[in-house]
Amino acid sequence: MIYAVSDLHGYPFDKFKALLDSIGFSDEDFLYILGDTVDRGSDGIKYIRYIRTRRNMKLIMGNHEDMMLGCEFLFDVVTDDNIDMLTTEKLERHLHWTMNGGTPTIDALRGVRESELKHIFSYIRRLPLYARVSAGGRDFILCHSGLGNFSPDKPLEEYTRHELLWTRPELSDRFFEDGTITVFGHTPTMSYSDEYKGKPIFTDTWINIDAGAAYGEKPAILRLDDLKVFYPED
Repeated sequence: MIYAVSDLHGYPFDKFKALLDSIGFSDEDFLYILGDTVDRGSDGIKYIRYIRTRRNMKLIMGNHEDMMLGCEFLFDVVTDDNIDMLTTEKLERHLHWTMNGGTPTIDALRGVRESELKHIFSYIRRLPLYARVSAGGRDFILCHSGLGNFSPDKPLEEYTRHELLWTRPELSDRFFEDGTITVFGHTPTMSYSDEYKGKPIFTDTWINIDAGAAYGEKPAILRLDDLKVFYPED
């Protein structure tokens, strides 16, 4: 079985592991995490450590992993030279990240050994921006935020980082009309309407699976094979 989840944002790691156990997730299954494991909650780096060691899990780049990557300089050994290189642009990146919930991740990374930090940032740099998946007789495009400036004739590799990480589709937006379903997160479904609070939004061309874990709701795991949704039990 193939599953997808998005925007865990440091949701308590033990509860997430319990959710995987409750759905019978095994080494024969595969899980795509559509970005934003880090920030807002305190367990984001636990997810990074776990996912990068699992052969049956793949993390897709989210805008919060991208903000973290853009602030790698925060964890350099402080010298006179790199203090001088703290440009206005870097300071703005730092401010942007912290204003978007980056402080718990910064605090967690300060407790990581330098050698492991290098591996973590190297892993983040290599994250893909999207994935193509087939399951249950359907084709899927998995990405973090949907497809900005969408055109059915536009190759996926031509979408910009911003279009794949920061897009906020409207309910009326449509993506591929050939049966391919685009699955994404980034925009909590509650922001569309209270009727979607805590659950994914399904349309005939896309599915938003950001159920709002960053804001006290439970994460939703989507099984692509049959489009069934699973939630933590508590």
